[in-house]
Amino acid sequence: MRRLGSVQRKMPCVFVTEVKEEPSAKREHQPFKVLATETVSHKALDADIYNAIPTEKVDGTCCYVTNYKGQPYLWARLDRKPNKLAEKRFKNFLHSKQNSKEFFWNVEEDFKPVPEYWIPAKEIEQLNGTPMPDENGHIPGWVPVENNSRQYCWHSSVVNYEFEIALVLRHHPDDPGLLEISAVPLSDLLEQTLELIGTNINGNPYGLGSKKHPLHLLIPHGAFQIRNLPTLKHSDLLSWFDGCREGKIEGIVWHCNDGCLIKVHRHHLGLCWPIPDTYMNSKPVIINMNLNKYEYAFDAKCLFNHFSKIDNQKFGRLKDIILNVTG
Repeated sequence: MRRLGSVQRKMPCVFVTEVKEEPSAKREHQPFKVLATETVSHKALDADIYNAIPTEKVDGTCCYVTNYKGQPYLWARLDRKPNKLAEKRFKNFLHSKQNSKEFFWNVEEDFKPVPEYWIPAKEIEQLNGTPMPDENGHIPGWVPVENNSRQYCWHSSVVNYEFEIALVLRHHPDDPGLLEISAVPLSDLLEQTLELIGTNINGNPYGLGSKKHPLHLLIPHGAFQIRNLPTLKHSDLLSWFDGCREGKIEGIVWHCNDGCLIKVHRHHLGLCWPIPDTYMNSKPVIINMNLNKYEYAFDAKCLFNHFSKIDNQKFGRLKDIILNVTG
């Protein structure tokens, strides 16, 4: 299987979208909805969407693995955003013109400062070597997740830089109907983007862990391919999301042959998210840590240590995992 694309910019919708003046179900305090029409977008057609690989869109926060301090590191998504003055100017411009590409940005003066080691995302537009904002007025980028970071403590909980490993959820290599949680070398994830999911991320739509014993995991983008997707028609996709077990997901991301990523979210089709019984929670999951070579080396409170205590155990679904946190 070819290596699928990484998320380095905002993904366009597979359909042409329209704005409806109704309160958004996706974003609180947003007085409008962005809904899909029945027309497949030019971007999707240009990217050869009909020959793309459809995958589950996972609801978490985006991460990236690349080198830092001479070794593979996990990086958290951090968009560089305009200051209040520039944002007000941008919003006023949008109300009058409605095309954000015509707006002139002075990147040096219009944007808030970012941490020293911030890097821009790979696929954003650059002008004379300077990263330029996207259509939302943000410059997507990344910051390295340091050991025991307070701001990124949930990111930090899924990596161990001493042993250069990460806690990853994906399909079991020998059984597509079984999920597997394992410790994966960070070097195997280099230049990939992943989704961090768990107790304290986006309202925890998959029901992982608890407030007392939070649980977080990384899922490589494109890890969950969709096998039986219907034709690319608005009505067929709506029926698929609404009426079958495999459709109980946040959305679809198509990985196109040219590296382009195209998406559709349940909200684009007027459907709810989160939902009570997700497809991810319909499959059994096995713990396969294989950490014997690191015995007694992990901090007692860290997730790697907790998972090592339930190694080789099988659970009916993700939300059933209970970590052994005593002793």
